Amino acid sequence: MERYQEIERTIITKYRKTIWNKFIKGIQEYEMIQDGDKIAVCMSGGKDSMLLAKCFQELLRHGKMNFDVVFMCMNPGYNEENKQRILDNAKLLNIPITMFNTQIFDTVAHIEDHPCYLCARMRRGHLYKKARELGCNKIALGHHFDDVIETILMGMLYGAQMQTMMPKLHSTFHEGMELIRPLYYVKEQDIINWRDRNELKFIQCACRFTENCSIAENDDEIGAREEMKRLIKNLRLKYKNIDMNIFRSAQNVNLNTLLSYTKNGKKYSFLDDYNKKG
Repeated sequence: MERYQEIERTIITKYRKTIWNKFIKGIQEYEMIQDGDKIAVCMSGGKDSMLLAKCFQELLRHGKMNFDVVFMCMNPGYNEENKQRILDNAKLLNIPITMFNTQIFDTVAHIEDHPCYLCARMRRGHLYKKARELGCNKIALGHHFDDVIETILMGMLYGAQMQTMMPKLHSTFHEGMELIRPLYYVKEQDIINWRDRNELKFIQCACRFTENCSIAENDDEIGAREEMKRLIKNLRLKYKNIDMNIFRSAQNVNLNTLLSYTKNGKKYSFLDDYNKKG
């Protein structure tokens, strides 16, 4: 058995409950894939997107859905070492990636205010554009469960708003394109366990802002997310269900107990109907 086959096998054996079943649950519960879809699995070279690619390969092999995928990797300006690490890992894992080049790192290199936010926005745009060129109608990103609950807390504590990272959404600027997040229920620690169990070495962010310094020092948003990781880690020590409680807070929203909320750009206040119920 080839090494990549051994690695594949762990997804549906040792990590069947924590990774594979949750991958399938997210796809089914949120109806992420339909017959005839062509999905661009977007690979940054990190642990999350590499696992996502392997899960899609497994789904294509054993699933009953009629869809196609391409494994797409954007090079925003990685140094040669990181670029080669991605290519080597793709070869090791038997993932046929399509890599294309952009100059995003050069573009944001001299931006002082929130360069990571701008970088992320530009990446998303390039991914949609390339996916469409390849005949895809969807892109799949490797965001996981921890990303979701961290986003909920960040919105409350730093953004003064109640919001979450959606499992799927329509592109605002690329008509007909959709984004899906199939690892929505998979916890980061289980991805780390899978990576370490198979002795895999993936790149991290690998941009010029984070190659030689602590990630929390580079951008307010990244620093805030790291703070959320630490906060949730500490809360887990006392409240074992804290992860799901945070997640379910975005499901169990009672509009009758909110001061106001916004839908489709329009703001509603509890005062709008208050006197009607008196």
